[in-house]
Amino acid sequence: MDINENFMKFAFREAERAYEEKETPIGCVIVFENKIIAKSHNQIETLKDPTAHAEILAITSASAYLDSKVLKGCSMYVTLEPCAMCAGAIILSKIDNLFFGAFDPKSGACGSVINITNNKSLNHKVKVLGGILDTECGGILKSFFKGKK
Repeated sequence: MDINENFMKFAFREAERAYEEKETPIGCVIVFENKIIAKSHNQIETLKDPTAHAEILAITSASAYLDSKVLKGCSMYVTLEPCAMCAGAIILSKIDNLFFGAFDPKSGACGSVINITNNKSLNHKVKVLGGILDTECGGILKSFFKGKK
């Protein structure tokens, strides 16, 4: 197993926590110097906050850990391709690398529907790699939404 799969497994554990809490199962970890410095999962229902996505909560936590609004040198691992809001936050925080699990053909903003993370008009570019453990990451989402019908 490579290092990206290893860190994605930690993000997947966060997605499982979200699933158990009846939240959309998306998990995220942020890594700095090969150490997880932040982890989170979706808490939209729990916090009654539409911005409480795993990525936003993890960015807030990583910023507190590093005592900086700039997350240079950090990599984000998230189980689903980030939406436009989260992709914007990734740009603003200047995260270097984004690794995600499942592609999101409906609202993915890192290449699927639009590409915010590598928009030539923005002042920061993010190295992006999707499809890491995509079967597992997509599977938990399918299972969650199948139970919602």
